[in-house]
Amino acid sequence: MRTTFPTITIILLFISFFTCSAASGRNSTPGKATLTGNITDKTTRKPIPGATVYIPDLKTGAVTDSNGTYKIENLPQTKVLVQVSFIGYNLVAEYIDLAATMVRDFELTESVTELKEIVVTGLSKAAESNRTPTPISTIPPLQLLETSASNIIDAIARQPGVSQITTGAGISKPVIRGLGYNRVATINDGIRQEGQQWGDEHGIEIDEYSVNKVEILKGPASLSYGSDAMAGVINMLSAPTLPEGTIQGRILANFQTNNGLFGYSANLGGNLKGFLWDFRYSNRMAHAYQNKYDGFVLNSGFRENSAHGMVGLNKSWGYTHLNFSAYNMMPGIVEGERDSATGKLIKPVALNDSTEGFEIATDQDDKSYTPETPYQKIHHYKAVLNSTFILKYGSLKSSIGFQQNRRQEYGDILNKDDYGLYFLLNTLNYDLRYNFPEIKNLSISTGINGMLQNSLNKGSEFLIPDYNLFDFGLFVIAKKTVGQLDLSAGLRYDTRNVTGKDLYLNSLGEEVSNTDTSSIRQFAAFSSNFTGISGSFGATLQLSEKVYTKLNFSRGFRAPNISEISANGTHEGSINYIIGDPGLKAENSFQLDYAVGFNAMHISGEIDLFSNFINNYIFLSKLQGVNGGDSITDGYSTFRYATGNAQIFGGEFTLDIHPHPLDWLHFENTISYVQSVQKNQPDSAKYLPYTPAPRLTSELRASKKKLGKSLVNAYTKFEVEVNLAQNHFYAAFNTETATPGYTLLNFGMGADVLAGAGTLFSIYISVNNLTDVAYQSHLSRLKYAAVNNVTGRAGVYNMGRNLSFKLIVPVNISKK
Repeated sequence: MRTTFPTITIILLFISFFTCSAASGRNSTPGKATLTGNITDKTTRKPIPGATVYIPDLKTGAVTDSNGTYKIENLPQTKVLVQVSFIGYNLVAEYIDLAATMVRDFELTESVTELKEIVVTGLSKAAESNRTPTPISTIPPLQLLETSASNIIDAIARQPGVSQITTGAGISKPVIRGLGYNRVATINDGIRQEGQQWGDEHGIEIDEYSVNKVEILKGPASLSYGSDAMAGVINMLSAPTLPEGTIQGRILANFQTNNGLFGYSANLGGNLKGFLWDFRYSNRMAHAYQNKYDGFVLNSGFRENSAHGMVGLNKSWGYTHLNFSAYNMMPGIVEGERDSATGKLIKPVALNDSTEGFEIATDQDDKSYTPETPYQKIHHYKAVLNSTFILKYGSLKSSIGFQQNRRQEYGDILNKDDYGLYFLLNTLNYDLRYNFPEIKNLSISTGINGMLQNSLNKGSEFLIPDYNLFDFGLFVIAKKTVGQLDLSAGLRYDTRNVTGKDLYLNSLGEEVSNTDTSSIRQFAAFSSNFTGISGSFGATLQLSEKVYTKLNFSRGFRAPNISEISANGTHEGSINYIIGDPGLKAENSFQLDYAVGFNAMHISGEIDLFSNFINNYIFLSKLQGVNGGDSITDGYSTFRYATGNAQIFGGEFTLDIHPHPLDWLHFENTISYVQSVQKNQPDSAKYLPYTPAPRLTSELRASKKKLGKSLVNAYTKFEVEVNLAQNHFYAAFNTETATPGYTLLNFGMGADVLAGAGTLFSIYISVNNLTDVAYQSHLSRLKYAAVNNVTGRAGVYNMGRNLSFKLIVPVNISKK
């Protein structure tokens, strides 16, 4: 299997050059076009150097020169959405027919806030976010840079409606409006990330430093992405391609005080006559994090390194880009066991070749950058070919990707270098869609997508069987614009087949043939088929230049994952024994979304409300023993997957106050609320597990475009984050407990430092949990670790005060 990834990459590279040659035929594509013009300040009429003009659907653009002039060549003669942006100005988005327009000037107005964004997630073509009926929020590049985080999910978890299930600082799983795991699809490099998302402590294998922008679609996205997108989509986007004639990159360094995190990342990219490339290497490591109750949390550190590359062509016929990456992570697994006399965290040790013991962790253990047993080794390799071909009649878009995920878990202190669990997952993703020519503001697209998977057990412990999976989806999407009214609708059919294999074990837990009379069947062979219909209908209305409203109805579909239908074993990182149910049915959801937004001179905001009904909702339920306590299997509490009918409702509210003439001052506020109720259940089972607590944030921010002679884009901010108590929890069999509320204070500041006409470096300083509050998030799995007999406190607490320094140095080798 070691040769699979480079072989697939070479094959995709060959396909890319073949398709480029085929697409360049004169009879298949429209003629070439050029777009040029000037960007000026609407008030002063002065040119704006450094403004960006970008065409998302073609992944090409330009930057204005010192005279505010831009020029984009080798464009197809077709209608495209052009976006113009510059820091401190309102984004301008306009559809331009390149067959009829060669020169277009733009005027930008200064802004104090920006609600308008160009989004691509869940759409066949790029569009303005306030003209898409589905609720989509974006995290721009600057906000990601200002954020201090231990991984990419941690970096986005403060967004309204978004949270995270954590197992320490290094392992995070995204949650959208109370739904996580295989209900959230994570998109990277144009395809769905596949890395055993069903596991409690299986994080997202994506380098935080490689992500330039994040789009979060909140609500069923099965129409575009099929099963596993029932709660929504998190689309992690790389930086836009560089303008032609440019070679540049940057070097990033990050240090965090709480867990001693060191992070480094460097990239270099270029664009020479439409040939593009970009290469990046990143490395991060951290020792155990700390808080004032637990001190250092033993084995919560991690090591991570990754490499990413892209080569491609941008021509008048469209583009083709080959992305390839290798991600490696070694996180420790926090068990939370304690010494009964002192309450301090303890570690397993080998007393001799056959005897295991425990001892109190030392300062050297806590500050080690190499995780101890138990720990994981994760390797994720990916190659993706993304292409768009502009045809005489419409356009064709394709994505073909191969991923290989190797996940190993080491849990035996007597054999530290021998893995127990080893999942080897190979995934082939495919997506092909055709956009018909737009006629009278009516756009129609149709396509197919899905994946082919093969998973093998390579270890000596077994939680799920070997299996094969194939799914296929066929969809059609339409959009009609009538003045200020946009109507969208779509329909999709999905089918998925999962085939599991027999597994027989002997008394020593070793795999044997079914002919062994003393063997025990761990897994029974099965073949399960799931089908579903997804769809949506929505509308947006621009009531005025400042006010808009949205309404959307959608139906989602999710097939049970492999763990839910077949698990039977102990998972070291989950601290429990899991049993699946092969009789589970597919989940179906019906969701209604309504939003209204406004953007006035002194105030802007948006209200998003939703109600989601889910049939056959699948969740883990703790089993009760015959004596009334927990059911124990192999020394672990036993959980079995169960189903019910659920309703999830709530919403998000954002409000930004920016009083004129104090445009440099912002008072930004958000509220997130989710209520998750299971129908026809007793009080103890009324609420669904892992429901986020209500959250309120208020941020006071002061920013200055220029501060003295050497500082630009300077800012300082102070944030209050209030997490209310969560008293609505799944109490049956003590599966969950109530979580007290807590308040965190955060601070940040930063600026770009100039040298001559260019930026010498940018610096970002932030402090999270300024007052060092000891707290437990309701979605922290470490909340249910062992009780400290000395203090009486249960579980492990979240990270305490953390000071982060981030430095970015731009590298400009050639700039047009």
